[in-house]
Amino acid sequence: MADYIEAAPAEGRPLLRELHALLKSVAPQANEAIKWGTPFFVEPRFVFAFSAHKKHCSFAPPAAALARFRKELAKHKTTKGTLQLPYAEPLPEGLIRKLAEYSVQLVREREDDAFW
Repeated sequence: MADYIEAAPAEGRPLLRELHALLKSVAPQANEAIKWGTPFFVEPRFVFAFSAHKKHCSFAPPAAALARFRKELAKHKTTKGTLQLPYAEPLPEGLIRKLAEYSVQLVREREDDAFW
């Protein structure tokens, strides 16, 4: 992940490092991999991912996690599958931790073998 973060826009690297550390602390057993050019955490199914963009990064938990916390996400910019995190704003650590912990729980409770 370090190479991915170093290739990101300079203004975003501190936030990306912080996001990566937070996600790693929530899912320490997950394997980290670059899939489709994006950092993924896999256990062995998709847990969550993040990606760097010009002015923001995106955190992509499973859709069920976004749906579960939609009220708390209302004041943040989201897409169908991501929470956008502007580089110029502090990381909403508590919210990301909730989303990430719920994502790990969802993956561990599943009984099927599907990646997504």
